[in-house]
Parts: sequence; structure tokens; C-alpha cells
Amino acid sequence: NLGMSRINKLMVEASPQPTSAFDSHTTAISLMMVPILRKKPKKALKAFIVFAAVAMTLSWARQPNLERSVKVRSSGQNVINEARAAGIAAAATSAAQAVSKAVSMRKIEAPDLDKTFIVLDDDDDRRGKVDEAGLPLVYDKDLIEKYWAKQSGALQQRWTEFLGQSVPFLTKVAGYLITGGVEELQKNDRALTRDARIIMEKLGPTYIKLGQTLSVRPDVLPQSALDELAILQDGVKPFPTSIAINTIEAELGKPLGAIFDEISEVPVAAASLAQVYRARLKGTDTYVAVKVQRPGIQETVSKDLYVLRRAAEVYQGLIDRFAPQQRTDYVALLNEWAVGFYTELDFMNEGKNQMRLKKLLEDEGVKDVYVPEVYSELCSRRILVSEWIDGIKLSQCEPDEIRELIDIGQECFLVQLLQVGFFHSDPHPGNLLKMNDTSKGKIALLDFGLMASVKQEDIDIMVNSIIHLANKDFPALVDDFIGLRILPANCDRSKVIPLMDKALSPYVKGGGAKKYEEEIRKTYGIDDTAAGAVGGFQAMTQDALTVLNDIPFSIPPYFALLGRAIVTLEGVALTGNPDYGIIMEAYPFVARKLLREDRPEIQRALQQVLYGGGAGGKLGSERLAVLLNSAMGVVARQDGGAFVDLETIPEDAVALGPALKFVLSNRTVSLRNLLVEEVANAADILLRQAVRKAAGSVTSAIPRPPFPFIPSPDTIPIPLLLPSFSTAEQPTSSLSNKESDEKKNGESEPVTRSVQTPVSVSPLLISPADFLDTAAPKLSREEQLYALSLKDLISTTLGPDAASIVAGDSFSDPASALRFILALTNSGGTLAPELREALGRISPNLVAAFDPSLAEASGGKEVREAFSELGTDETEVLASSSREVLSSIWNRIASRIAPLTSSSQ
Repeated sequence: NLGMSRINKLMVEASPQPTSAFDSHTTAISLMMVPILRKKPKKALKAFIVFAAVAMTLSWARQPNLERSVKVRSSGQNVINEARAAGIAAAATSAAQAVSKAVSMRKIEAPDLDKTFIVLDDDDDRRGKVDEAGLPLVYDKDLIEKYWAKQSGALQQRWTEFLGQSVPFLTKVAGYLITGGVEELQKNDRALTRDARIIMEKLGPTYIKLGQTLSVRPDVLPQSALDELAILQDGVKPFPTSIAINTIEAELGKPLGAIFDEISEVPVAAASLAQVYRARLKGTDTYVAVKVQRPGIQETVSKDLYVLRRAAEVYQGLIDRFAPQQRTDYVALLNEWAVGFYTELDFMNEGKNQMRLKKLLEDEGVKDVYVPEVYSELCSRRILVSEWIDGIKLSQCEPDEIRELIDIGQECFLVQLLQVGFFHSDPHPGNLLKMNDTSKGKIALLDFGLMASVKQEDIDIMVNSIIHLANKDFPALVDDFIGLRILPANCDRSKVIPLMDKALSPYVKGGGAKKYEEEIRKTYGIDDTAAGAVGGFQAMTQDALTVLNDIPFSIPPYFALLGRAIVTLEGVALTGNPDYGIIMEAYPFVARKLLREDRPEIQRALQQVLYGGGAGGKLGSERLAVLLNSAMGVVARQDGGAFVDLETIPEDAVALGPALKFVLSNRTVSLRNLLVEEVANAADILLRQAVRKAAGSVTSAIPRPPFPFIPSPDTIPIPLLLPSFSTAEQPTSSLSNKESDEKKNGESEPVTRSVQTPVSVSPLLISPADFLDTAAPKLSREEQLYALSLKDLISTTLGPDAASIVAGDSFSDPASALRFILALTNSGGTLAPELREALGRISPNLVAAFDPSLAEASGGKEVREAFSELGTDETEVLASSSREVLSSIWNRIASRIAPLTSSSQ
């Protein structure tokens, strides 16, 4: 306890920010360190110093404006600060050495493949075999462990090398932050980034990969740092061409001249794992890209992965000790990344991945994205020969071009992730080319060494989570996170949901890390004043402790791959659009998926969206319109554009014609299957309403004798002939569009429906009122509200005349019906003289009320034009769906009058 007290005091004195703000961090850390302090005090103190230094550093990094409120210290005080910084750095170094010793004494196992999402080569001829260095051709846990067992000295040397490069750099960064704060760090950011880039190059491919990931995050790093790290994309120092030629000849078993007529003297690109040459195939005019693996790369990577695996275990131990409620398996996360990185070195597997994705994208009809051909007969584990593509990196394009092309790339990625479940996990700028020859596509996708697969059940939950996140439905999002194994089923929802809102809402708004930080500061009331900063950080710290202590979340291993893909794609997009947010950008794709697929899981998700806001389980007409518009790229937004507004039709909604063509296409099979009964239900409600209004108008128009004892005509029984029915099964064709492409090229069982067929006619004595109440019952209150919502929707989209007809008001307002019908029949809203004369004899008031200028605005013209634009396939779908609807309406009516006929027999 005394040691804790003294360290806490030292940290508070060393921090130039207000004591209470920093003290909340160190106090929390102190409390967490007490259990381990009593058992292993020396190691605990060293770990605490490192932990506290990091906390203080992060506090500084997050408060560039706060330090302006702190008085400038004297030069003598700065000397003291520098001394304290040196002391902390020395303690950190000592702690690192202690960790290094602990790591070297542990025995660990290689990553297991039982739960990996990495796509590995399934060639039995290559599995279980090793190369000349003893490393497996295809990842194998047991063979990796055998290799590690023989390399214990080299592994320890690699760890020491890592510490020797990284610790001095981290010490320098900490020194700048402690003595001069963020301003001092910003003054030296260019030199620091250069140092970091050089260190990454010295440490090799594993760390170059990290730098490549950071080089596409303008929201995380300043431009000077991005420019420096961008060198790592293609500016990696190449190895000699002579070695590359030797590798080609050794791998393919032929002299170079027997394979190529020409090859570039120097590599056209050098990356962390390999370098690429441009060559012309023997006896042809075909140019190819020849990818040659760096010599000895697999041994280096294997050792790096061992070191990182050790570090992950140490970190996992700290988390288990200080935050036992957290269930994230960080070792498993590192394992997934490690297996993926190792697999990237297998070019045979990469070639197979490339051709598989090429076919999948072609089958899905993805346009404007091209995957080069692979010459499999010229490929080996270390050599990959594929079609040459001329173009420039996407990141080198102008922002307007990036904004246009990233939409294409994003669509391609979403098809991979949410449609086929086989996605590219490394879409960095070097792997996305703007093609010079656009005859095959606008973007070429390269480098398929790291591909991952996702199970259908996880895809469905991801789709749901995007919907719920975009709709700000956090209670439903909790269920999604439980399904994705991020949260346990017994989590405390009362604590989770508010924290979800605070943490995820800023992310949905887009703009990357910088805007996320701005939104977080707003959420917690952190402003430029010291008081605001202290209060805000205290609230944020309290929430952080709640997460650590009360919410046992975990991060599934495959998120290591998914996160890598999203981070790189989002980073490229932010260079073209600083406000880019992948959740809202992905919403139209997800909406189209909901409308297209008819699997039960997707149908349930679609129903949840459409019925979520409907009263009494009725379909929300506004929600349907919003979802259709979203699928066509017009998203209704709320909360400053951050979330989808499911209750308001967007002002720039798509016209009826394109919307109708979309609904009748094979992209909305799921919606049509759902809408057949819903349209029938809506039509039945509107028909009953119209019939009852018409019956009331007719009854009111009949002259009544002036005798009160004479009953109303509609209550007098009259003889009627009513049919009796039997039920028969008939095939249905509601899917159409060639049965939705034969249920995606698979055999489908014929779908049938029950149809009420009249078999005989029976007489019945019944009053018109009783028959009306049986055949067209009064609308319930919920049905009345639903009918009003339908009328409002039609009035908004087609105009008041169409709404008047739908509402059954044609008897009371025949002029509106006439205007709509004339516009619908292409008469231009003009009454022919003969028709005017005929109508005048029937109802002079009707002709007087008719205004030709309103006919074209009645909605009939838009309906007419929409139907005239339909193609043959769409007309067929409309006809089959209409038959389904009419059949359903008929069944409803028949089922209501059937008791009358049965009672009369």
C-alpha cells in the first residue's frame, strides 16, 4: 500500500494536467494492482509504472487543448520533468526486460485450426509436408511446434531484437509527451514517423504490414506521417533480381528463357512479402505479373509470430488479472492473424483463392470490378503468375475519383462479406487499382493471399446488426451481439444499451477516428476548459470501468480479419470523403439483400423492419417506402444524417416508374413473397371500406316513405343465390423471374396455394345489411388506422385523386375518380364532347366539378407511364403476383360467406 501511494504521488506530480483528472486513472489502476502486488511486489510495481505511464501518455494525447490552461512551468521544472520521464522510461525498460524473461520461460502451443476462418489450401498432396527449413507447406500446428522447438535460441534473439528497436522509440515518444505534451510531439512528428518507418523496415515484413495498415488512416495520423508510411506500400527495399531469377527457375524447374521471352530487369513493385516483375510469356504477346517471394521470409515471419504470440499471452494474463469480466481471447485473435499471415506466403493457395473469387463475383453479377486471370501451370508455393493489369493505385487518384470508385469497391466487398461469405481481408491501396483499360472493369482487385470465410448464420446476424445499428435499435443490437458471441446471453442489458449508444452512435456518423473523438467529447461534455475536461473524463472513466467490471464482452477471432479489411477499406474511402461512414454506406446494400432473398432468416429480418413500427402487427407503409428507397440508394436520415429514419419518406424519393420496375425485378423476391398476402390484406380492408361506403351512399339515395314503421330497405330479407365452396391446391408462381433464377440455379419444389372453388349454388333469404356485414365486415379501429395510413401514403406518392379512389370515396367525389381514370387512360385529362354530353345528362354537377387542369396531377399519368415502361419479364411478374393477390382476396371473401351457405343447406 505504501508503494502504491508513493507511485501514485509520483505520477500525479509528473503529470502537467490537473491532478483530479489524472488521479482518476491512477487510482483505478492502483485498485486493480493490489491483488498481484501482494504476491509479486517487484514485478507488480514495474508493471504498474508502465501501465501508469501509458495512461498518462494517453491522457496527454487526448487533450491538446487542455494543456493551454496549464501554466507554463519554469525551465527548472522542465528539467525535473525530463528527469522523471527518464526515470519512467528506465522503469519501463526494466519492466520490458522482466516480461522478456518471463516469456522466454513459457512453453506455448502453435495456433489451432479448429476455429479459424482463414481459407487454407485443401490439397492433400501438400498437407503435412515441410520445406527445406522444416516449415509446413500448408499451415500445420504440430509441424510449426516442431520448428519452434528447434529454434529456441533464434526466437529469443528475435525478441531481444524487437525490444532493442522498439523500446528506445517508445521512450522518445513518452519523453516528448511528458515534457512538452502534444505540441512537442507534433513538432517532431515527421522525424518520429521516419524513425518508426525505418524501425519497421529493420524488423521486417510483420511490422511493415502494420505500417501499411496505418498508412491509409488519415483519420488517425497526420498527413506527414501518412506520406512517410506510404513508402512502405511499394517503397520497400527490393532484393536482387538475380535471386528472384534463381527462385523462379528453381520453383518452376525450367530456365527463365523457356518460360518468358522477356522480363523486367528490376521489379516494378517491391512489397513486404514479395516483389513483382513484368514479363511476356514465351511465344505470345501476353504480358503477365510475376510475383516472387522474398528469400527466407517464411522463417522470419514464423519467428515474429512466435514472439507476438508470447506477447499476446502476457497481455492476456494482465487482462485476466485486472479485468476478469472481459472474455476476449486476445491469444485467439493473434492466432487468427498469425495463421492468416503465414497463409499469405503460400502462393499456390493465393492463386486458388483468386480464381474462386473471380468466379463468385461473376456469378453474383458484380460489375466494374475485375479479378486478373491466374496461370496456374506457372505457379508454385513461392511464385505466382497472373494477368498483367495497367493502372494506378486507388489512393493516388483525385478525391472525386476515389469517391466514385470506392462505391464500386465497397459494393464488391459487401458482396464478398454479406453475400458469398468469402472475403478479401487485405484491401489496402496497393491492392486496388484504377484500370487504364475500362473494357473489363474500372477497378482491379489484387493480392488474394489472405481470404476468409464466414458461415451463413454469422452473415445473417451481421446483416441484422447493420440494420439495427443504422436504425438505432440498440435493444435488438444486443441480441445480434449475443449471436455473434461478443456478449453473453445473460449480460445486463440495462448497462449495455446506454453504453452502446455512447460508443457506437459516434461511429455510425462516420468521419473516422478524428470525428469519432469529437463526438465522444461532445457526448461526455469535454470542452476546452479544465472543469469540462475533468468532469467529462471522470464520466468517461466511470463508463470504462463499468465496461471492464460489469460487461463481459469478447471479440471473436474472425474480427481480427474483418476488422483489418474494414479498417483498410474505410481508410481509403476517407481520403475521398472525409465524412465516410461504412454503416450508412452499407445500408442500401443490406436493404436490397432483405428485399431479394427469401430464406427464413432474411424473411424474419425483413418482417422486423417492416412491422416494427406498425400498429397491431400491421405492415408499416412508410417503412416499406423507406426501405424501397434505401435499396435504390435514397436513404431517409435523422439525427443529422447519422441514422435511418424509417418513419419518414425522403423528399427526393424515387419516382413510381423506377420503383415499380425494381419491385418486379428478381432483386425483390423476398419482398414480393411477403407482400402478396400483405397487398391482399390491404386490398381486402380497402375493398370492404369502399363497399360499405358505396352501400351507405346507395341506401341513403333510396327515397324513404314518410312512415316510421316501414323498415329500411337494407334490412328487408331478399332471396340470394350463394355458392358453396371446396378447397383445392393449385401451383403458385409468385416468385416468377424464372422462379428467381430457379432459386439461385438450384432445383426448387413447386409451391402450392389453397383456393376456394365454387361447386354448387344454394338459395338464401337474407337482408342486404346482414349480407354486407358478413361479406364485408366493419373495419376494426386498427384496420381503420391502417386504411388511413394507406390513403396518406398514396396521397403522398400518387396524389389526392388516387387516394380518394383507394379510400372508397368515388361515390361522394366522382370528379376525382374521373380525373384519375382519364389520366390513366392517356386521354390527357380532356373530356371528349360525346362523353361530356353523356355525363351531363347523368350528372350535370359532375361535369361542372370536373377540372381538366387537375387530371394530369391526379396521379393517373404517373401510373400510366410506370406501367408503360415495364418489360416483358416485369409484366409477367406483375400478372402472376396480381393473380396471387386476387386469389387471396377471393379466398377471404369465400371463407366469410361460407358459413351462410352451410347453414342454408
